[in-house]
Amino acid sequence: MADKEIKFAEEEMKTIQGIQDSYFEVQTDFGKLNLAKIKLEQQLDQLDSVDNDLTKKFVDTQKKEQTFLEDITKKYGEGSLNPETGVFTANKSE
Repeated sequence: MADKEIKFAEEEMKTIQGIQDSYFEVQTDFGKLNLAKIKLEQQLDQLDSVDNDLTKKFVDTQKKEQTFLEDITKKYGEGSLNPETGVFTANKSE
């Protein structure tokens, strides 16, 4: 029986083809999935970069504000500023 050739039935060949097609589809989908992951990682890297830039800008703005407040307090003393009118009112000394 080892030397005898056996031809698969048409239904068996369809099953084999279906399995091969399924493997090909899975491989293709894995490729698409990994490309999507790469693109998402690139987007995350870009978002991290923007986040870092904004964090630095926020910290720099805080420093600028602190320096300004120190300078203005030396110049005018303690008090409050009405940002709408630009009028500074000094605190009363006790």
